[in-house]
Amino acid sequence: MTKTQDKQLSIGVLLYGCGHHQAAWMMTDSSVDRIGDISYYQSLAQLAERGCFDAIFFADNQSFPGKHPSEMPAFWFDPLINLTAISQVTEHVGLVSTISSTFSNPFTASRQLLSLDHITNGRVGWNLVTSMTDLEALNHSMEKLPSHDKRYEKAEEFAVLMDKLFHSWDSKEFVYQRDEKKLINPTNIQPFNHEGAYFNVFGPSTTPKSPQGRPVRMQAGASDQGIALAAKHADAVYSVSWNLEQAKKFRGKLDEQVQQHEEGDRRIKVFPGLVTYVGHTYEEALAKKMALDEQLPIENALKQLSFFVQQDCLSWDLDKSVPQLPPVEEFTGPIGRYETILEIIKDTQPTVRELVGYLSAGGGHFTLIGTPEEIVDQMELWFEEGVADGFNLMPPTLPGSLEDFVELIVPEMQKRGIFRTTYEGNTLREYLGLT
Repeated sequence: MTKTQDKQLSIGVLLYGCGHHQAAWMMTDSSVDRIGDISYYQSLAQLAERGCFDAIFFADNQSFPGKHPSEMPAFWFDPLINLTAISQVTEHVGLVSTISSTFSNPFTASRQLLSLDHITNGRVGWNLVTSMTDLEALNHSMEKLPSHDKRYEKAEEFAVLMDKLFHSWDSKEFVYQRDEKKLINPTNIQPFNHEGAYFNVFGPSTTPKSPQGRPVRMQAGASDQGIALAAKHADAVYSVSWNLEQAKKFRGKLDEQVQQHEEGDRRIKVFPGLVTYVGHTYEEALAKKMALDEQLPIENALKQLSFFVQQDCLSWDLDKSVPQLPPVEEFTGPIGRYETILEIIKDTQPTVRELVGYLSAGGGHFTLIGTPEEIVDQMELWFEEGVADGFNLMPPTLPGSLEDFVELIVPEMQKRGIFRTTYEGNTLREYLGLT
């Protein structure tokens, strides 16, 4: 990593439908009519590139219930296909796709990633996940998902095998020596014959090694197994932290896991999710959040909250404070999201409407409302505290919130010298300061 990169934030953006707020599609200026139009995603990527972002990122879900009138088909295109189209209208911005180790074929997945990495001269990354729903399993010849432990056991083998495939041969072995009638050097292109518990792959890949060494490895699991997997295999992680306290706790867990491996001095970059509402005044920024919150399908939002807190919230008064909730020690449901809800209540003392608004735009990720100076103050604090090497932006609306970030927040970061003014290097690995 260069000294300059060490002092600068990395910024990525998670592109999702017409924005991360569940009411984004209801707004009069929404892009909902374009979510099936590839030029829409291309234009968002070009906007991110204009803002000198490190990368654009697509999550994924391999099922679509389609049971509710307000259900957004946010994953209209396969992420890798979408990124390939985007690669043709961008020159610099990194391209990161989610890959499910639960369902993907590693030979095919590695070949697709390497192909796109060659097409883009080294701009590709991939986010290793274990899928989460039985509905997805039903689309992959399974009756239900394997257990959490089995999914992570499979993910471990998947990560090791992907690395073998990524490094199975180098393009310099493609020699095309016409005089000697020699096209390849077969001595250095050999099968590795992987035989494991979940995959048998003879190898090698049909596609040579990446222009950047290998595609950048991301990970996003927050469970103990997810953090352990990241500590062994990830270059960087996407994390969920509502406040600085949670961010410090996550960084500590990750560093502790890294210390248990041979490369104990390796520092994995952490990119917390970030939701921003920015305006020239705090009041202008807050009005943007309130306008979205007022359009929420409130019954759905309260049902979701009821699941998160394991009690009936439908009768709660929307414009009064959230009723007292039991401490986390007494809670018997899913702990992670519940802890975040308690932190939101502690930090903001919200009304019920404000709480579901926070949860409906990022699900408890770091949320900043204010002027560019106020927002960058907080981003810089997390950076200086060592809990964030950058952020993965989750715009409440698209393209509106992304435009706001590029036009208002990026110049403030650049003025402080904590974000690039132009791309240096050619690959995603170089942008992120990775060896």
